[in-house]
Amino acid sequence: MQQPLSHLGGGTSMVRRRGLGTHGERHYKPIMRFPPNLQPATLIVRLNRFVALVRVGKREVQAHVANSGRLREFFQPGREALLVPKGGAHRKTSYDLLLVRMPTGLVSVDARLPPHLVQEAFEAERLPQFGEYSQARREVVYGNSRLDLMLAGAGPACLIEVKSVTLIANGRALFPDAPTERGRRHVGELDQAKKEGLRAAIVFVIQRADASAFSPNDEGDPSFGDALRDAASRGVEIYAYRCNVSEQEIVILNEVPVLL
Repeated sequence: MQQPLSHLGGGTSMVRRRGLGTHGERHYKPIMRFPPNLQPATLIVRLNRFVALVRVGKREVQAHVANSGRLREFFQPGREALLVPKGGAHRKTSYDLLLVRMPTGLVSVDARLPPHLVQEAFEAERLPQFGEYSQARREVVYGNSRLDLMLAGAGPACLIEVKSVTLIANGRALFPDAPTERGRRHVGELDQAKKEGLRAAIVFVIQRADASAFSPNDEGDPSFGDALRDAASRGVEIYAYRCNVSEQEIVILNEVPVLL
């Protein structure tokens, strides 16, 4: 019997997993495709938390940065980037910063994408850790937080918080790259959910392909690392996936080891 979820608030409507093909084969077509009109640019400097100055052709323009991390390794003058043109009277910038070209390949720096990527992979039955669930709901309120996903099926529901990872050091992906009180709060909420009989997991989506493992960034935020290890010791599940990134799309590639 499915556990009642009356104490969980908000959220989008439930989405069922995609079925099998007509001959029983599993079809997977990425839905996280980028617009065809990406604009090449050159990074100049990050002006503040949400705005970067970039060069498009011979013009200097501002681009929105949808990432609260420091991103210091990306904002090197002259580094190539790809922008998404954006319009609208409410916009202060004409572009969103999407991809940065690093020596090892393209990296997605848009922190809004990972929850969509995880839902996409779940619906396509590419996350075996969550194979027992048949439905997903986005942005569910639990405690004092809004968590990214809730999965439902025959047993207890599973709450999932998804984190975007872009920082890599010596081949290892690290999170966070700046102290995150919000991240620590999410870990605490999942820890509480586990105590209350729900399943709870944190999924770190590494938006690049050149990571061989994942660890908490104890140098950047030791409190987050401590909270993550404590939660893991009490049954909160920790997963990390790296992505394949091209100028056309981003898709979860495979799981990498989590080294706490």
